[in-house]
Amino acid sequence: MSWLEGTLTTVTLCWRIERRDGVTIGLTAHDRDLMVDGLLYRAAPGMTPSAVERSASLEADSMDVHGVLSSEAIAEADLLAGRWDGARVALFAIDWMAPDTLVPLGSGTIGAIETRDGAITAELRGLTAAFDAPVAEATSPDCRATLGDARCRVAMAGRRRFARVLGVVDTVVTVDTSEAVANAYGGGRLRWFGGANSGLEDAVAASDGARLTLGRPPRFEGAGALVELIEGCDGRFETCAGRFANAANFRGEPYLPGNDLLTRYPGA
Repeated sequence: MSWLEGTLTTVTLCWRIERRDGVTIGLTAHDRDLMVDGLLYRAAPGMTPSAVERSASLEADSMDVHGVLSSEAIAEADLLAGRWDGARVALFAIDWMAPDTLVPLGSGTIGAIETRDGAITAELRGLTAAFDAPVAEATSPDCRATLGDARCRVAMAGRRRFARVLGVVDTVVTVDTSEAVANAYGGGRLRWFGGANSGLEDAVAASDGARLTLGRPPRFEGAGALVELIEGCDGRFETCAGRFANAANFRGEPYLPGNDLLTRYPGA
């Protein structure tokens, strides 16, 4: 690649960022916007990376990117709402004179994000960061699977339903439909399909009829929005066997003695 040779080069860096809800933006360190593969890479806000290191080892690769918050690209409200959490990032170098050939420098996901005085600092975690996860699970009296996943195997058909939000007071959301069984959505999820919260998810701590208590207040106004309610599970063996008839797939050790053995029984 001739554009990487010589005393004076025309190389610049670009970032392609894909959010989990499908929104994709392009950013460049160049002083002008660039069109690459049909996506416009904007020069504002400017993004400056720390040292980029590539290795063949199994150690986790990461770097920081610094930039300026912009309502047209990355708004602070969206950052605080979590829309950019876990977004996929691809970093590459390109010839800004003829942006046809690119040199991949790395890819990964957005980790920790900090905002201060109108600026943003984001940690980019490489693919090898997955090796930091524990190899084996720790034992627990509660189930470690998620309701409906490949280990749980409970069919979720009929356990999801759409509803309309009637009102929101702090963490309590009232919808226009009642649950089929007591606390059906406790431990489940609420997905927003309308309004300012569209594309976001909230954990449901408990439910009672048409009232759902979320783990935290909705980020934006939610009255009148369409939401999807996904049933949850408290992880107890009794719930798995009685409510879901799924004891064979329970992923916990309810009868294994542990440090909390004496606290499991009345009068201990």
